Amino acid sequence: MRRLLRLLGAGLMLAAAGQAFAQGTYPSQPVKWIVPYVAGGGTDNLARALAEAMQPSLGQPIVIDNRPGASTNIGVQVMLQAKPDGYTIMQAENAALLFNEHMFAKLPYKPAKDFTYIGTIGRFPVALVVNPAFPARDVKEFVAYVKAHPDSVNYASPGNGSPHHMAMELFKQKAGLSIQHVPYKGAAPAMTDVMGGQVPAMMLDLASGLSIIRAGKVRVLAIALPERSAMLPDVPTFKELGYADVNAFAFHGLIGPAGMPPDVVARLNGELHKAMQAPKVQKLFAEFGFEPLPGTPQDFYRLSREESARWGRIIETAGVRLD
Repeated sequence: MRRLLRLLGAGLMLAAAGQAFAQGTYPSQPVKWIVPYVAGGGTDNLARALAEAMQPSLGQPIVIDNRPGASTNIGVQVMLQAKPDGYTIMQAENAALLFNEHMFAKLPYKPAKDFTYIGTIGRFPVALVVNPAFPARDVKEFVAYVKAHPDSVNYASPGNGSPHHMAMELFKQKAGLSIQHVPYKGAAPAMTDVMGGQVPAMMLDLASGLSIIRAGKVRVLAIALPERSAMLPDVPTFKELGYADVNAFAFHGLIGPAGMPPDVVARLNGELHKAMQAPKVQKLFAEFGFEPLPGTPQDFYRLSREESARWGRIIETAGVRLD
């Protein structure tokens, strides 16, 4: 009996050691990084730059898997069907993190309990822009013009439920405007029509629009951040102009399925924020007007929940539904 107990004890010790060794060698195979948008956009380019910077010290390839559609819900479902072992992660933004739970009546997941929050990446600021021929040189004139022409001014967005859409809905509420939404399938066609004058205005993220702003193809009136952006230091914030609550941005972070091991989360968080310091990534941040927001998983969870509560109130007032 004693010999049997000794053997059982030795077996348990070996099993524990084997488990610890397996955890300590993460990752031992390629990591899938889901991007819930088409290849070639701002989110995809950001993901690929970060993945490339993370690979050398992570020691395994990171494979980008584009799963666009359904307000990022297709990508979320693919992620949630994976094992919570750190080998399937996803770059999430406003839709999955903040908006969808308030826009879909029967959303098949709850961000607060179904996600593992790995780490914040940062945010793309959004700014109010108009076609250069539009008769408003600043926000005051824009508000006055829209109020003088109720329901006759349209605004573009990359799609229903996008950060751009919700940023304009927020401004509408705070300024008391009646302005009509024209959703497009992506930022590029929306920008094209604003530049061409088919639609006079939109909220534009700097990742997509910084180059056309600098080229004078659109006129930027204000930026929806608490402080001025280093990318556009001469552009006032909505706060400066009397709209303190018009604070909106495309918020990005890295998530996985619920139940990921804490040591794997810590490893990915550390590698993510190390990659954010890489010169190539820093250069991309500058080109995109992207503001990095490194933080702990706990910081990411807390910020996401606070922003979800804030946008939930805005979405309810706006009456935006996607099902």
